[in-house]
Amino acid sequence: MWVKRFVVFQPFLLFLFITGSCFAQQKNFATLVKEGDIVFQHLNGGELGRAIDKVTRGYRGRDYNHCGLVVRVGDSLIVVEAIGKNVHLTTIKEFEGRCSETDLLVGRLKPKFSSLIVKAEKAALALQGVPYDDYFEMDNGRLYCSELIYEAFKMANDGKPFFVLKPMTFKDPDTGKLFPSWVEYYKNLNFSIPQGKPGINPGLLSHSSRLILISVSE
Repeated sequence: MWVKRFVVFQPFLLFLFITGSCFAQQKNFATLVKEGDIVFQHLNGGELGRAIDKVTRGYRGRDYNHCGLVVRVGDSLIVVEAIGKNVHLTTIKEFEGRCSETDLLVGRLKPKFSSLIVKAEKAALALQGVPYDDYFEMDNGRLYCSELIYEAFKMANDGKPFFVLKPMTFKDPDTGKLFPSWVEYYKNLNFSIPQGKPGINPGLLSHSSRLILISVSE
């Protein structure tokens, strides 16, 4: 499932050397998104990134491996996300400009859940500065990208989970063995691989029945 240490990568998410925008001839992402939207994207991250993609298939089989929440700050919409060193704000332009070959996806709460939006925004904004979770473990005082979304909506829902957790896997589905890139990653962290522990990832989140999915490229 997951993500990387920012010096090289952070699984799920985020990768240092990403350039250019792929949306010049697509729908205008900046005018499409609304506050409370969960925005998904694919970021390219070498061997570890490919391992993540292989076990986190998202909406329509696409490789969405990072996500953030669109919030309103003053008169502007901006994305709050867990990427790099911590949870912080990123402009809409910068967020979409990281795009590699996969389209952006917008996840919008179904109308019956819209009352949670403002509370989820406030919760996510209050989590700014929380360190990025290189370990991909729940409840350790750190947050990875989809964990931020999970916690924000849990807080908005009076402490009751709004999205679903599932057992994480770091194994190659073709061989049933741990990906070597993950073995090396956790060896460098001096930490046990959290195989089978509950977690969430952008691909899983994009399948939530509580969202309406809007493809930017279609």
